[in-house]
Amino acid sequence: MIDVKNRTMLREIIIKVLYQVYILDKTSVKYDIDALIKEQSEIENEFINTCVYGVIKYQDEINEKANKYLENWTIDRLSKVDKAILSLGIYELIYTDTPSIVCINETIELSKIYSDENVTSMINACMDKIYKEELDGRK
Repeated sequence: MIDVKNRTMLREIIIKVLYQVYILDKTSVKYDIDALIKEQSEIENEFINTCVYGVIKYQDEINEKANKYLENWTIDRLSKVDKAILSLGIYELIYTDTPSIVCINETIELSKIYSDENVTSMINACMDKIYKEELDGRK
């Protein structure tokens, strides 16, 4: 059985790595994703690796989904932390077999920790719309 609390901590590591990636992508600094992951997590973890590389691989599609369902906003206007939280949430919701309710709840809980109330509401609405309009019945 998967330890839920452990998965929550792993998601926090993932958003920290994605945050660094988003910052470094705006600079000319070269970086190694594996090194960024290792900086945040001393232990090799398949869930972290899969999610970080998955979000990066599907970032364009994730951005497209987010922009479709964010009202009067775009994912690139979010702070880099909020973008990392929403990107991870959308990635897990669409590209993994994590139960939809877990994806949505974990995304909202991370947002409550790292974002303000307005952004949390926006992220919640976006995740809910993606689930209802694109995934309901699939998972």
